Amino acid sequence: MSSAVRQSLNEATATLRDAGVASPDFDAAELLAFVLDTRRALLLISAPQPTPAQLEQYADLVARRARREPLQHLTGVAAFRHVELAVGPGVFVPRPETELLAGWAIEQARSLVGRVAGEEPAGVSGPPVVVDLCTGSGAIARAVADEVPTARVYAVELDEGAHRWAERNLDGTGVELRHGDMADAFDDLVGTVDVVVCNPPYIPLEAWESVAQEARDHDPHLALFSGDDGLVAMRVLERRAALLLRSGGVVGAEHADVQGDSAPEVFTATGRWSEVRDHPDLAGRARFVTARLAR
Repeated sequence: MSSAVRQSLNEATATLRDAGVASPDFDAAELLAFVLDTRRALLLISAPQPTPAQLEQYADLVARRARREPLQHLTGVAAFRHVELAVGPGVFVPRPETELLAGWAIEQARSLVGRVAGEEPAGVSGPPVVVDLCTGSGAIARAVADEVPTARVYAVELDEGAHRWAERNLDGTGVELRHGDMADAFDDLVGTVDVVVCNPPYIPLEAWESVAQEARDHDPHLALFSGDDGLVAMRVLERRAALLLRSGGVVGAEHADVQGDSAPEVFTATGRWSEVRDHPDLAGRARFVTARLAR
């Protein structure tokens, strides 16, 4: 590592730490790798000597990150499972914990690949059908299409700005993207869907002050807040999934870590679902609920 690279990294890390950024070392390195058009892991090994123009660009990006602009907005990309998504102002930046929900949806879809009539589920054949409600950047839909290429994947997004990002990320993937409200989306698929997956808004309005500045100031509020208890969208999802799914189909939805009891209750209270269970994230916090349609 050159002395200029080391000094730039040290100064940037200190700046970000003083600004309260949660991961100053990581973010400083990611931004420098972006400026130098290399990978973060290679900074210590083969990073080129930065030019004066690159150092100026880096200083500007670090200052913007210190003002709590999301790292992904500055680099323009977000990694999600095995794909890279274009992100920026106007779309919710996909979080690492959502990869677990996407992984669950992928496993469910994979289990149905190659089914034929006469096998379980009775009377159902053809490729798995997956619907991603509240798709945002298209992260989950893109991951499913990438890892289960034979699946028929559909996605819907209400926010116009986010929908434009989803169009960009899902172009050429085979995912059918629609612009609309999950509450009445996909009437043409009623009773035929195998997997419904959703990362809905789930933050209570009263929790405004507790939301990370990056999300509160830069993510679309439509993707964050969901009524007084944070479960308004979850109730809409429960009703829509019950209509879209075939008998025995499954639904999975992310929720806040404090909703490990209340989110599953949305499903158990209706009597329409079996196998309702909650799943932790890698830190052991309650993260997403899954259920199977009982009819």
